[in-house]
Amino acid sequence: MDIIMGYCVGTRPPSCLILLLLKLLATLSQGLPGTGPLGFHFTHSIYNATVYENSAARTYVNSQSRMGITLIDLSWDIKYRIVSGDEEGFFKAEEVIIADFCFLRIRTKGGNSAILNREIQDNYLLIVKGSVRGEDLEAWTKVSIQVLDMNDLRPLFSPTTYSVTIAENTPLRTSVAQVTATDADIGSNGEFYYYFKNKVELFSVHPTSGVISLSGRLNYDEKSRYDLEILAVDRGMKLYGNNGVSSTAKLYVHVERVNEHAPALHVVAHVPFSLDTEPVYAVVTADDLDEGANGEIESVSIVAGDPLDQFFLAKEGKWVNEYRIKEKKPVDWESFPYGYNLTLQAKDKGSPQKFSAVKIVHIANPKRDTVPVRFEKEAYEVSISEFSPPGVVVAIVKLSPEPLDVEYRLSPGEDAQYFKINPQSGLIVTAQPLNTIKKEVYKLGVTNKEGDLKTQVTISIEDANDHTPEFQQPLYEAFVNESVPVGTSVLTVSASDKDKGENGYITYSIASLNVLPFAINQFTGVISTTEELDFESSPETYRFVVRASDWGSPYRHESEVNVTIRVGNVNDNSPLFEKVACQGVISYDFPVGGHITAVSAIDIDELELVKYKIISGNELGFFYLNPDSGVLQLKKSLMNAGIKNGNFALRITATDGENLADPMSVNISVLHGKVSSKSFSCRETRVAQKLAEKLLIKAKANGKLNLEDGFLDFYSVNRQGPHFDKSFPSDVAVKENLPVGANILKIKAYDSDSGFNGKVLFTISDGNVDSCFNIDMETGQLQVLMPMDREHRDLYLLNITIYDLGNPQKSSWRLLTINVEDANDNSPVFLQDSYSVNILESSSIGTEIIQVEARDKDLGSNGEVTYSVLTDTQQFAINSSTGIVYIADQLDRESKANYSLKIEARDKAESGQQLFSVVTLKVFLDDVNDCSPAFIPSSYSVKVLEDLPVGTVIAWLETHDPDLGLGGQVRYSLVNDYNGRFEIDKASGAIRLSRELDYEKQQFYNLTVRAKDKGRPVSLSSVSFVEVEVVDVNENLHTPYFPDFAVVGSVKENSRIGTSVLQVTAHDEDSGRDGEIQYSIRDGSGLGRFNIDDESGVVSTADILDRETTGSYWLTVYATDRGVVPLYSTIEVYIEIEDVNDNAPLTSEPIYYPVVMENSPKDVSVIQIQAEDPDSSSNEKLTYRITSGNPQNFFAINIKTVFLGCCNKIL
Repeated sequence: MDIIMGYCVGTRPPSCLILLLLKLLATLSQGLPGTGPLGFHFTHSIYNATVYENSAARTYVNSQSRMGITLIDLSWDIKYRIVSGDEEGFFKAEEVIIADFCFLRIRTKGGNSAILNREIQDNYLLIVKGSVRGEDLEAWTKVSIQVLDMNDLRPLFSPTTYSVTIAENTPLRTSVAQVTATDADIGSNGEFYYYFKNKVELFSVHPTSGVISLSGRLNYDEKSRYDLEILAVDRGMKLYGNNGVSSTAKLYVHVERVNEHAPALHVVAHVPFSLDTEPVYAVVTADDLDEGANGEIESVSIVAGDPLDQFFLAKEGKWVNEYRIKEKKPVDWESFPYGYNLTLQAKDKGSPQKFSAVKIVHIANPKRDTVPVRFEKEAYEVSISEFSPPGVVVAIVKLSPEPLDVEYRLSPGEDAQYFKINPQSGLIVTAQPLNTIKKEVYKLGVTNKEGDLKTQVTISIEDANDHTPEFQQPLYEAFVNESVPVGTSVLTVSASDKDKGENGYITYSIASLNVLPFAINQFTGVISTTEELDFESSPETYRFVVRASDWGSPYRHESEVNVTIRVGNVNDNSPLFEKVACQGVISYDFPVGGHITAVSAIDIDELELVKYKIISGNELGFFYLNPDSGVLQLKKSLMNAGIKNGNFALRITATDGENLADPMSVNISVLHGKVSSKSFSCRETRVAQKLAEKLLIKAKANGKLNLEDGFLDFYSVNRQGPHFDKSFPSDVAVKENLPVGANILKIKAYDSDSGFNGKVLFTISDGNVDSCFNIDMETGQLQVLMPMDREHRDLYLLNITIYDLGNPQKSSWRLLTINVEDANDNSPVFLQDSYSVNILESSSIGTEIIQVEARDKDLGSNGEVTYSVLTDTQQFAINSSTGIVYIADQLDRESKANYSLKIEARDKAESGQQLFSVVTLKVFLDDVNDCSPAFIPSSYSVKVLEDLPVGTVIAWLETHDPDLGLGGQVRYSLVNDYNGRFEIDKASGAIRLSRELDYEKQQFYNLTVRAKDKGRPVSLSSVSFVEVEVVDVNENLHTPYFPDFAVVGSVKENSRIGTSVLQVTAHDEDSGRDGEIQYSIRDGSGLGRFNIDDESGVVSTADILDRETTGSYWLTVYATDRGVVPLYSTIEVYIEIEDVNDNAPLTSEPIYYPVVMENSPKDVSVIQIQAEDPDSSSNEKLTYRITSGNPQNFFAINIKTVFLGCCNKIL
């Protein structure tokens, strides 16, 4: 838009300063919208104005600011015209000049012009042009007209029919439906209320949201359908006095029997036994609290977690809805080593069908999660001495974990006969001596009762020196000639020993008390001579014992064998004559064959084998020597030979066949005559005596050997059996908590035999029924083998058997009674895993509620039990001796409905640590109607719009009654209802309006409400208060209005503050507060200079006014009513300040410095004095005079023209 610049014409000539300022303002304003040349412009480039739709013709729009142009020149004749924005021709622009301002007024046109409709167009932007008639001055501005809404439309439902289905157990205050209506009007004009056409008790509708809530209990059997009509009422219609209903909606509420409860699943996981043919992994029960079909379970299924379809639910079991999870096919545990998480869900047969919450059950991998029962070792390897007698501990086999009904068995086999096992403890002992069986290793199979678990016990027999060396021959005999040299081996003895190592290593010795001419090599068994043998002086036969000894421990085993060595007689001795040098006399007539004499020779080697012969002197053959007897006889007669006297010298020898005796001489003299029989004499050699002595010695030696034979077996024979020491007790007492391996008693026994015959072994042959004891085979030390339990068995009668290692083995036994003394090893055990009890909350202090009992298997103080309550509680206590729990303080179920008490039972052990156990006692308090209903909150305060429709719920009361059953069911009532203005639903506590409210009549109501329970025999009640504040609804229908849009007034300057200038008066067609008007000044150049009385509208001065500073003022006065939403209108007030002569004239300069020539003639003009008076009425009435400084009257001044003249006298 072009802005045409122009100049003011016809104005009074301003001073130079004013012209400069005006030119500057014109330059600054050039090019701005709404401006014109040199001050010709609208006060704003755009104005905001409002007008109501449907306004009558010639209705002016309202604007909070003055629309128009300030008159720089009062002679301007300004015209306004709408140049665009009003294509429909709704508006007309008018001009009104008041003082120095030309107002732009826009109004609706009259006649057949269309009516404004906000719903079609709510805003118009008008371009208005202002021009001066006769001059080239123009200005433009914009006027934005907002079309205000009038309540000309009604609300409409969409849709108009609603239908819902709700369960009969729907809780109170539940929103069941929502109806919706719309109103095209805006603001308060578009507001409307919902309400029921007829009175409804079971439902309530929210007046603004249209939400229908349940306010009463439903009963399908009483009524299964409700037809409700909901109205939508425009609030504006009610304000205008029109109660017509714009729209109606219908709501059909269908009540259905409720499938109230969904099924609930309960799962108990189960670990099947490995041998089960149809393993059950879990037991599932499904419960539904509904009745009839709603409570019947249709199915329970696996909905997730079984990707391989390996499990199924089988409906079986003791209860109706019991299912068992079984395997449909072999389960793949290897792919799922941690098991399966099956998701279960049940559904009932109700309508609508309900599903349970999913339940996840973990199917554990039985091969992973369960600890398999197995023997602690796959194979046991032990070793025992082969000396072990029956009853010696071999090994203890155990199952882990050990079942309660465990039973161990030895598998049948060749080796099982030599051992036995305790079926309860798994203790394996020897059943018979092992040294009689020539085996080094025994193998036993041990199984459980079922036979599915096995282990092997390998028993290695430690070699003991239990074998005696055995000679290869029962006796040894040898023959040796006496002539053998020293060191000659006579014979070799040989023995073997079945033991190993040193136990089987043999050395030999000769066991003889006498010195023998023999020695034996201790390693080889070779017997050899140690000295020369002499048959004649020594025994002909040597009988001695050779002993074979092993190198075993603790004793050596020895065996003996008889050795007989016969000494062979060797002819190593010549015969010896007993007499030699014999001489004698015979008569010549000595008869032939007569016995002359006898010679005797003794051969020590062979006494009977000596032969005699004459070696010389018998050449004539007169003599005969018997070779055997040695008798010398006369062989031929001497007489015949004629020999009467003569001598014969015979040399006789003796021989043993090999050796010849030294010859002896026999001198025979022949005499004539008679000769004495004793005529021969010899010299004795004492050979016989010496031989006798030798024989005696030999006999004695033989006697010694024979005597030794009687003592050969004295030390090898097991003559004595083992005996218990006198200190052996008949009974012994041990504590049951004695640790395994602890020593109990050392059994003393002895055996008078030596060596193995006297070696004593100890064993428990019977009575060790629980395998609690063991005795050291060697030392007799009785020890604890397995833990004892006096409560299981308090007495053992052990058969202590002792054996020696003799052959034959001898034994002895004694009974030992072991009394197991009590130790505090048992905690008290409650008779129940947990306790529970129900009591009335009104039970008095001291009432006994239950008795708990715990028993301790120990004896004495160890088994005496004392009770205490561990839980920190003041309400309960327990008798420490009897276990009776009683009430110790007042109970209140509403504060705490149940208690979980920890009860401790502790023994009274006087030494060591006391043992205890804890059990849970759950105390459930049964309700007593002891609580009055409590309002929440204790009192209520609500604000209610005065125009709410009848039937609207203005408050919901809520109470809390912690009692149960009838004692917790509350009914409500109003103590005062203000003449039926309010009503309350007895079940829901909903307070409804039953009559309309009127703020102007009563602003507050204080309702007294009572809540009463149904307790029996006495019901309890409480009272609360509901403060209802009625909120004033905007009924301010009319805006205040002034008769004129502007007024003019005047006041003299210098008027006193408070001087009344004028009075404005507005009118309001509303009544009451809505029609009361307050005045205020909110805009204008006179803001702060003037006041207005807010009630009367009288405008008065608020400051000293000075016309010379400001000659006039504009004020914008507001007239505002006191409505809830205040309405206002404005009026423009022009106040002109009337002049008062209150200013002195002012010269243009404060000091003048004129110059005049001397001798100037008279009436010469010296200077012109210029002066002005700000007062408008005095400006043309100025007069001038010289007041001082002209005593000689050289100068004169014109009183009108202000010219100073010179000279009245010559200077």
